[in-house]
Amino acid sequence: MADAAYHHAPTPVEAGLKCCCPRCGEGKLFRGFLKLAPACDRCGLDYGFADPADGPAFFVMSGVGILVTAVFAWVEVVYRPPMWVHLVTVFPGFLLGCLATLRPVKSWLVAAQYIHKAEEGRFESLGRHDFDPRRL
Repeated sequence: MADAAYHHAPTPVEAGLKCCCPRCGEGKLFRGFLKLAPACDRCGLDYGFADPADGPAFFVMSGVGILVTAVFAWVEVVYRPPMWVHLVTVFPGFLLGCLATLRPVKSWLVAAQYIHKAEEGRFESLGRHDFDPRRL
């Protein structure tokens, strides 16, 4: 089915929050917790193009880390609780925050790759000795 047939495709953010297919908005994107399915079970879109690499982990760890650290510092300055309170709240905050947001962020990046047709860069001149840049 052609991409033009999907007039109501979700935005990357909608697809990310719903963890759904970026083309039809109905099929499942994941087979496991973070493992992508080979293709959409509704429209058949092949997810072979999707390679978010370490982007989701970087964004999630950075965002959650900044947020939890800011809350930790604020609580320490305002309330000065004992250290065990920080141990019981900060580490679970990091863990739960990262686990709760990793799937939607990965789904958002995959949807953005699909919509913007992002792919690995290819150089026409690699391996060729007859390359003439004036022909570009």
